[in-house]
Amino acid sequence: MGILYQAGEPIYWAIWLFVLFALMAFNELGRVKPWAGIALFAVVPVLMTIFVWPTTAAPGNEYGTGTWFNWVKTYSALAGCLGFMALRFVKWRGKDERIHHLYEKRWALCFPPLILAVNIAEAVIRDFQVYSFGLWQGGVVENLWTISGPWNIMNGIAGILNILTICGWFGIIISKDRTRDMIWPDMIWAWIIAYDLWNFAYTYNCISDHSAYCGLALLLACTIPTFFIKRGAWLQHRAQTLALWIMFVMTVPQFADVLAPIPTTHNPTAFFVVSLLALLSNVALAVWQLYRIRTRKLNPLKDEIYSDTKAYACVKEENE
Repeated sequence: MGILYQAGEPIYWAIWLFVLFALMAFNELGRVKPWAGIALFAVVPVLMTIFVWPTTAAPGNEYGTGTWFNWVKTYSALAGCLGFMALRFVKWRGKDERIHHLYEKRWALCFPPLILAVNIAEAVIRDFQVYSFGLWQGGVVENLWTISGPWNIMNGIAGILNILTICGWFGIIISKDRTRDMIWPDMIWAWIIAYDLWNFAYTYNCISDHSAYCGLALLLACTIPTFFIKRGAWLQHRAQTLALWIMFVMTVPQFADVLAPIPTTHNPTAFFVVSLLALLSNVALAVWQLYRIRTRKLNPLKDEIYSDTKAYACVKEENE
């Protein structure tokens, strides 16, 4: 027995690695080739919605993919991908004969934080909902094993703090290289790590026996590119890898339960510790951000909070 996950067949962890690298590879394809992005996040979902998902993700199916949460999460992730592509590539010639870009409009820059906040809020609601089930000894709900406890409340609060610390969206830029990535300089490592800890705790709490994939692998699939491939584009990486994974799950719902299962230990202590780390990291982030806002007399709705940090400066330098 492991601490977080039960020790399983080595082949399952090999499959886990394959999933991680496949997500990163398809994310890169969608990032560097606009035609691939349109195919992956527009054409394929339309075909799947018509011909596949009504069967594989039907309400009440034995693998739990037919819940409201899966359907909402699928289309909200896809909306993020397509919205970010619009920010990157949509342009037009105005009456003044000049070329205008969508990302130049301040109202358009409100879309990334809005879709991000909505996605976090969906998960926060689910954590509170799992607590309301009252499964203090664990049980199966909607064909997924879960256990209710204080960890749901702790992590729900962590998610709310994560929403409140989203900042600096009016500083979003489009990179000057050929890939034209959506860069958010004020979304520095501190927020990303706090998000990762919160989101992993959410998957561990609410999709427990699927969390090795939809939590651990999926978060690494967007965090690794953020630090080592294209810095500053975390939200773009996150939206694309999330959409890729959830489309796969909607299509092959038996994957995490039958084909390559990596179940958790179902140990209440593990749930508590994971959610405690998520809560403490987000409290620390909120306190640090509030300190910076007060001492620098910043407006968190308009100003960039971390513009004087090295992390911010490196991202700006690489993409302007």
